[in-house]
Amino acid sequence: MRANRAAAVKLIFSLMLGMAVLFAADVNAQTRKKTGATITGTVLDSSGKPVANASVTCETSSGMKPRAVHTDKNGKFFITGLKQESYDLRASRNGAYSDWERNIPLRKSQTKDVTLQLLNGNTATSVVPATKKH
Repeated sequence: MRANRAAAVKLIFSLMLGMAVLFAADVNAQTRKKTGATITGTVLDSSGKPVANASVTCETSSGMKPRAVHTDKNGKFFITGLKQESYDLRASRNGAYSDWERNIPLRKSQTKDVTLQLLNGNTATSVVPATKKH
């Protein structure tokens, strides 16, 4: 009797484990479908160094509402959930701007990597000197 109960517990555990694995695979597939295409990249200053906290603006070439993300401490950015379309990107930080990177075509679930380089202006954090009282 005890052996049958142990066998039944093992069978139930195996079935539950199998269902969990199947469910996890299905959730992963659904997540990929919902996330769409991705643009990743790096923002560099005019000397080629990564720029932290730069703003990256993304819009469709057909004029969708712009979307902005910020770079991490290594100058990297990630824009996810994009539809199959062409996109325009531009980076900025403290008065410095990159050229527009235009018509970046994305297919469904595709990832493209883009490098944006700031052209002019100050990319370092500015410190404004205190004014002297007269």
